[in-house]
Amino acid sequence: MKKIITTSNAPKPIGPYSQGVCVNGWLFVSGQIPLDPLTNSLVEGDFKAKVKRVLENVKAIVEEAGGRIEDIVKVTVFLRDISRFQDFNEVYSTYFKEKPPARSVVEVSNLPRNVDVEIEVIAYIGNC
Repeated sequence: MKKIITTSNAPKPIGPYSQGVCVNGWLFVSGQIPLDPLTNSLVEGDFKAKVKRVLENVKAIVEEAGGRIEDIVKVTVFLRDISRFQDFNEVYSTYFKEKPPARSVVEVSNLPRNVDVEIEVIAYIGNC
């Protein structure tokens, strides 16, 4: 019943986890950080560029499972600095224009590889 989702269009896991796991049509995407899937290096510089890279990684995993970004029903966002909330929303809103998913945003003290943002999602795809 459990199907592991793997794509070269998102970074390889940096630990013992899968990029995504699909069970009965539900896709659970592991937390993604701003790693470039081609170089496996962190995106440097602009916070908005980092957010975009994370969302592109999430999108790639959802698409590999046969879904679309519109199939995402729940998003959990971890920010190291909640004062970046507005900057985050500017980028996020370009991905979820209509009928956005449920979402939580949490400020945390640290994240893997000392990144500024991590995002995990749940999508309902139905046939993954």
